[in-house]
Amino acid sequence: MKRVVSVSLGASSRNHRVEAEIMGEQFLIERIGTDGDFAKAVELVRSLDGKIDAFGMGGIDLYIMAGRKRYVLRDALRIKEAAQKTPMVDGSGLKNTLERRTVHYLVREGLFDFAGKKVLLVCGVDRFGMAEALVEEGANVIFGDLIFGLNLPIPIKSLPMLSAVGRALGPLVCRLPFKYLYPTGEQQDVIFKKYRQYYELNEVIAGDFHFIKKYLPENIQGKVILTNTVTPDDVKLLAARGAQCLITTTPELGGRSFGTNVMEAVLVVLLGKAVEVITADDYNQILDQANFKPRIAHLVKIETA
Repeated sequence: MKRVVSVSLGASSRNHRVEAEIMGEQFLIERIGTDGDFAKAVELVRSLDGKIDAFGMGGIDLYIMAGRKRYVLRDALRIKEAAQKTPMVDGSGLKNTLERRTVHYLVREGLFDFAGKKVLLVCGVDRFGMAEALVEEGANVIFGDLIFGLNLPIPIKSLPMLSAVGRALGPLVCRLPFKYLYPTGEQQDVIFKKYRQYYELNEVIAGDFHFIKKYLPENIQGKVILTNTVTPDDVKLLAARGAQCLITTTPELGGRSFGTNVMEAVLVVLLGKAVEVITADDYNQILDQANFKPRIAHLVKIETA
């Protein structure tokens, strides 16, 4: 049996373990959170290095993208470099392929039409494939990178502007302590009462779930949520606040949707190639064979006392 472990900076309360058969191969897939503790994450990677088949890097990206320019996050390197024998991926390969494919698949299969829809993508540099696909399908996209990442109430209104902002700020942002950019550990359970207007003005809220949750209003009646890495408790939260539909770009395994880093690690094992030589074409070909489909759940509002 192949073993894949996502070592995450996220909360340990979101840990999950499942056995699954994918393309005829048996996998043990685990997500282990370290509650924002970088030292613990590094030590966990070192203890498993060479003993498992692939690592996912969860709760942090190795790269941010600005157009075709890629910036490496300094804090992520600490975790990446702890894996000397076992391959490690952060999900960026699937964000460029699977998430792009998911948007086009939803339209092609008549499951959802993005044309003319107002979409808030909470962080475009984290999901540039999704960003491009949404624009290609005719959505009116607002990118919330400055809002959700840097707490600056400045929406970005086009892909060229997103690329320009990414190129301007990327060299600085990639050197900042990651805790200033993204919720880790117990901060993932904190919801701030700000920026409600950006949710209200848009029909679809897309992107990283923890960014979506960070400022999630009490009322998101009728909204469509396009994301991944959701637990059953996350689904209950969205339903209780009125979301109409949840679409996850990764398939459901054992009652939850894993992150792109986990599923990319699975595909790396199936491909049997060094991460450094795997191309977007490789990922697209294996995705054709794996036949991953997005999870679509129509939510019923849960009344709270």
